[in-house]
Amino acid sequence: MAYEELKQEIIDYSKSIGIDKVGFASVDVFTELKSRLERQQDLGYQSGFEKGSVEERTNPVKLMPEAQSIISIALAYPSRLKDAPKSKKGERRGLFCRASWGKDYHDILRDKLEKLAAFLSEKVYGFNYRSMVDTGELSDRAVAERAGIGFSGKNTTLITPEFGSYVYLGEMITNVPFTPDEPVEDSCGECTKCIDACPTGALVQGGQLNAQKCIAFLTQTKDFLPDEYRGKLGNRIYGCDTCQLVCPKNRKKDFHLHPEMEPDPEVVKPKLVPLLSMSNREFKEKFGDIAGSWRGKKPIQRNAIIALGHYKEESAVEELIRLMKKDPRPVIRGTAAWSLGKIGTEEAFEAIEAAKQIETDEQVQFEMDKGLEFKETARQHA
Repeated sequence: MAYEELKQEIIDYSKSIGIDKVGFASVDVFTELKSRLERQQDLGYQSGFEKGSVEERTNPVKLMPEAQSIISIALAYPSRLKDAPKSKKGERRGLFCRASWGKDYHDILRDKLEKLAAFLSEKVYGFNYRSMVDTGELSDRAVAERAGIGFSGKNTTLITPEFGSYVYLGEMITNVPFTPDEPVEDSCGECTKCIDACPTGALVQGGQLNAQKCIAFLTQTKDFLPDEYRGKLGNRIYGCDTCQLVCPKNRKKDFHLHPEMEPDPEVVKPKLVPLLSMSNREFKEKFGDIAGSWRGKKPIQRNAIIALGHYKEESAVEELIRLMKKDPRPVIRGTAAWSLGKIGTEEAFEAIEAAKQIETDEQVQFEMDKGLEFKETARQHA
């Protein structure tokens, strides 16, 4: 079979089903990535969300013995929110990162890859494949880089010439020997804007991320958020876009090519106080279709509580007192106590002191003490 002709057919077909970029890569071992991952492990920089061993994550043949090539796809997503509601006193709002706007991208890309697989099944006898999006063993970014979709920026995102880094990535390992495409030249140059702007210093150096310090990772954890990151969170309730927003390659990049990716402003920039009393069912109804809901409501609510403290939102005091006294989850009770202290009204401090008398969880008591420390700090500055 003329694989070059088929390759062109795939490129044409992919455009017809709404794939914005497609590239082809070899199944050689990702040697540079392998050494980087081993170093990440040694330094304790991994998030813990990674799937598979280093060997599986860097050797496609380990995942599919008959692998001959990898098809990489990219879809551009919007970077600007139309008609964004304002966050104002008495009605503060949180923010989901751009990669979580619109319908969950995992579903969108899996659907495109399945269509691509069906197309190839009709063209190639004995066609076999394995697809993955974000949660598979392979690094979507490393595959896309090898396939010529873009280059890996210092902010550890894949940067495409056309769409900047605002792209979702997925790939398909196949048993078809397609010719690999040429990689795109790295053009970050001397720029370090992303490293300089990272709120927590998670970008240790160009291309190296300490996931344990990254706000995008921290917003997805379920335990108490370490003290040193609470002030850095701002109003982010899921993910972080800072290193993308400051990137010169993303200037004026805003694409609205896929209706299903269009964000609902009330979903991606929701009011914070109503979030705190949502049932699981209500949370699923409102946020269940977006990628940022995958960890459930607890991390989102914890982050919303911290954001209310960040705003010193006095109108939230009553609801935060209710959570501190009655919520069955220690992380929520304790974070509410901390946030009440940060807001710093007399009512808030009195409520913390009263609740502390009946609280039995040591960690929650510790958070209550932190909340009361704000009173002493306020006194000193008075």
